Amino acid sequence: MPTTPQNDVANPAETPASRAHSAVSAKVTDEFHALTSTCAAYDLESRAKVRLTGSDRTRWLNGMVTNNVRDLAVGHGVYAFLLNPQGHILGDLYAYNLGDEILVDTGSAHLEKILATFDHYIIMDDVEVVNLSDQIRSVGLAGPEAKRTLAAAGFAVGDLKPLQIVEVEWHGQKARVGGGEHERYPSFEIWVAPEGAGAVLAALTEAGAKPAGSEALDLFRIALGVPRYGQDIRERDLPQETEQNRALNFSKGCYVGQEIVERIRSRGNVHRKFTGFRIDGPPPAPGTKIQLQDKDVGEITTSAEIPSSSGAPTVGLGYIRREVGTSGKDVRIGDSTARVSELPFADLLAG
Repeated sequence: MPTTPQNDVANPAETPASRAHSAVSAKVTDEFHALTSTCAAYDLESRAKVRLTGSDRTRWLNGMVTNNVRDLAVGHGVYAFLLNPQGHILGDLYAYNLGDEILVDTGSAHLEKILATFDHYIIMDDVEVVNLSDQIRSVGLAGPEAKRTLAAAGFAVGDLKPLQIVEVEWHGQKARVGGGEHERYPSFEIWVAPEGAGAVLAALTEAGAKPAGSEALDLFRIALGVPRYGQDIRERDLPQETEQNRALNFSKGCYVGQEIVERIRSRGNVHRKFTGFRIDGPPPAPGTKIQLQDKDVGEITTSAEIPSSSGAPTVGLGYIRREVGTSGKDVRIGDSTARVSELPFADLLAG
């Protein structure tokens, strides 16, 4: 389950990779403030679901992705990358052990590539892959009051650990409720049949959640520092460059691309890293170069003005050479001065 409403904790509708957020409207500002100070509900129609069954499903998927699926307890999930043999990232996903099946949750934008890769690697394995995207709809809920709102809407799930998922019955229909990855920034997802999503959203709104749209959700993702596949994570990037260590397990055994990942680990860090930037100027376009002493040392992948109590500061996400990517380092991004920042942008999430 995504950390945040996302495509991608970290996790809304997909947004074009060329997008830079500026001139945030009052409506979007109100929705963003609900996500950070009270609670907001949203439709995650851009998430896709894939079911894996068959006696080899666990062994096979464990040999396909970067995280440990083999040792997942029933009702729990992990975040992982799917790589090509050269160690480059073909997509990201969440895998959940549901007992007699594994449920893969990923972004619709790269679903076809993931399904094609799965199909390519199923040879003599007892694995059946079924696209359930037209049978399951995700509704999200995030904010400090998310747990209370979830209970008030009739979903009595108790305390959920990160990426734990439970099955419930709600007003005569079966649903699953899962917890997000960030305990500090509570979020939940509710999986229901598509025809039930509207009723779930209405119940959450009646219980106090504010409806939120894709623009506010993307600002929330950016403030959390969660990279989106296809925008902040590209096929040319290597896993360790993304700084998403939550996706990697170094003791699980072999998987596609593992040799490259292990070689990077054993020989030392990669040259670039994904991080945040605080920018003294308007949001730069994705691809804008980051410079230090007139030399290119990185590039921006996402930028936005984040509404806060002190105005709407500009922040960015992107890659910078590791040796100069220390927090507080002054750089130039386009025509603006900027500073390297740790993620998440915690002060902008304080409500």
